[in-house]
Amino acid sequence: MIFANSPRKPCASAGADNRLQYALAAVAVTISCQLVLAEAPRLEIRQLTTGPQHHFFGYIGHVQNVPWNRRDRLIVALRTSVRDHLPDGSEPAEIVLLDTQNDYAPRVVDRSRAWNPQQGTMLYWNPQAQETQLFFNDRDPVTNKVFCVLCDVSGGGPAHRVREFRFEDSPVGNSGVAQRGGKFLGINYGRMARLRRVTGYAAAFDWTGEALHPTDDGVFCIDVASGQKQLLVSFRQLAVALRKIAPAIDQQALFINHTLWSRDDSRIYFYVRGGWDVNGPAQGGTQVNVPVVMNADGTNLRPLKDFIGGHPEWLDDRRLIGTINNEQIIYDCEEMKVVGKLGNQKLFPKPGDDIGLSPDGNWFVNGYRIGSENHYAFLRLSDGASVTSQAFDVRGWTQGDLRVDPSPNWNRASNQILVSALATDADRTRQLFLITIQADR
Repeated sequence: MIFANSPRKPCASAGADNRLQYALAAVAVTISCQLVLAEAPRLEIRQLTTGPQHHFFGYIGHVQNVPWNRRDRLIVALRTSVRDHLPDGSEPAEIVLLDTQNDYAPRVVDRSRAWNPQQGTMLYWNPQAQETQLFFNDRDPVTNKVFCVLCDVSGGGPAHRVREFRFEDSPVGNSGVAQRGGKFLGINYGRMARLRRVTGYAAAFDWTGEALHPTDDGVFCIDVASGQKQLLVSFRQLAVALRKIAPAIDQQALFINHTLWSRDDSRIYFYVRGGWDVNGPAQGGTQVNVPVVMNADGTNLRPLKDFIGGHPEWLDDRRLIGTINNEQIIYDCEEMKVVGKLGNQKLFPKPGDDIGLSPDGNWFVNGYRIGSENHYAFLRLSDGASVTSQAFDVRGWTQGDLRVDPSPNWNRASNQILVSALATDADRTRQLFLITIQADR
């Protein structure tokens, strides 16, 4: 097994009280030691929710997007009866909390009119108040303008909306909360609904009209304390910066996917895209699909030298986990080159699918689809131990706007992931399943 230029048995002690530091150091340094075969962990599977309504979390559990609150007591999710079409503003989904100490009993705390089956409503626990506060997206039922909500769920009943981040001129929704908190990125989900609807909110307000490269839209940053919004980089600036490497950019209306904060919040990674059909790159056309990285203030914007797949994850403040040549790789965005590899093609047959690094940095999971089934392959970075889950049925929901992506989501203790799949009930409802890692260490 190729393992990120690191041994399965460490050469030196890294300190048992700092697993994250050890795991990151383990993949950073090339050392030569005798590899030892680690004992494979065991997995336990449990279905958490049942029909007739559908339950799911949404976005991939990378960049610390964790469904559990700080003590791992509550899991936040969406509940809805809508399954056969993209919802509009008249079809809100319930935001529920599942109590892990009460047989996962649900409590409805709010509703969202801004959601989709792939990414949900961008649920995030507030890093500055992880026990009780949540971010999610919503929209005005009259104007269809999208906004982000910060709510408090500590009262035992419905949530209290602490703040709504509404911007009349450019109404954006949350697209990624800073891993250390205090700010979140915002994008135009109305524009997304027009240019790649699987990631947008149907019928949401879009102030950009038919502009290919608007000067007043792009990637925004919102300060949580003040509510102030800043446009970090506009579509016009992106077009100018990327024109030489993507000549088709002048023909395409641009949009943004996957805004990802680095672990120390110093950098932001995202995709500049255009020329796609509603779900993916249009066949036979000229597409724009450029991964870029920039400083958190919008400066030093640079395209990556290499394309590292559509769903990468930050390893630390400068290295990303992605895929090149069907291998799970570690990519240094300063040196613009591959600096390590994880596992092998047997363990990760589709390394470009949904991936996530555990909060403690010691476990990596790759969620991938083979045919009509989702699978989850786990790798322990400290010693190379690995295990792959049973198959999860998503038959009939593998393509298009309503597909059920693998989307693994870690808990805070870094020993469980939450996934979405089809239940065996008569209606084949979409439900939440828990995979627990049973390991000796």
